Amino acid sequence: MAVNGLLPKDTGGPFLLIGGAEDKDGECLILREFVRLAGGERASIVVITTATRLPGEVGEAYRRVFLRLGAGEVSPVHLDSREKAGDLRHAAILQRATGIFFTGGDQLRITRILGKTLFEHALEVASLGGVVIGGTSAGAAAMGEIMITGGRGGRSPGKNTVKMAPGLGLISGVVIDQHFAQRGRIGRLLAAVAHNPHVLGIGIDEDTAIVVSPDGRFNVLGSGTVTVVDGRTITHTNASDLHPQPMLALTGVTLHVLPQGYGYDFKAGKPYSPGSRMACDLF
Repeated sequence: MAVNGLLPKDTGGPFLLIGGAEDKDGECLILREFVRLAGGERASIVVITTATRLPGEVGEAYRRVFLRLGAGEVSPVHLDSREKAGDLRHAAILQRATGIFFTGGDQLRITRILGKTLFEHALEVASLGGVVIGGTSAGAAAMGEIMITGGRGGRSPGKNTVKMAPGLGLISGVVIDQHFAQRGRIGRLLAAVAHNPHVLGIGIDEDTAIVVSPDGRFNVLGSGTVTVVDGRTITHTNASDLHPQPMLALTGVTLHVLPQGYGYDFKAGKPYSPGSRMACDLF
């Protein structure tokens, strides 16, 4: 998948990444789409609860909703140590999966526990084999090459308003932020891209998702919008300056706001609208 004019490592997919707080009681448009991508009644879904401190409660909630939406089999799995993530028995669980879903919580727990383990390798193999990978909130944020781990929302962007760490990198060339409009996170995504203009910033609202195809495009699904911040066009930033000015200067950055039906082509580096040729038949 080419992102932002670069050629990062091959990416599998599809992926379905949610900004958090998705509908679990009504029409469940987003989670229903995940079940469909996983195979519907033939789906075997593994729910990874590593990010949450309430694994039993959260895992059971997703097990029930996925079964109600028609999945054939749903298995919550909680890995809370690198020892467990390095156990062949746990990695083998993914061999039968047609869908793998990461719950919300703390994205640093995902990377700290799963990063560079046998389980992460099995996850990469599954993705490259066409297994759909989903995640909500922290589970979405952890999928990118770079991961936002903290920062102030709802304020003017400063040079130090965002904290970052390496993500799992299942989708290379991107940084993903969640609960985007609801928590006023445009400032910290702009700061993340200013520091890393080689990656594409993607901010996903609550009850909203991007569905990423293996050929390098995504469609927007849900009730909110997705904000894309493209740093290729930046003409000036003081992000790395030693100047005492604490506020971020950023000129020439390109920003797109995309509701349901719109999408983005990573290879072309451009959004597309409903009814355009690019929006048809992603899967």
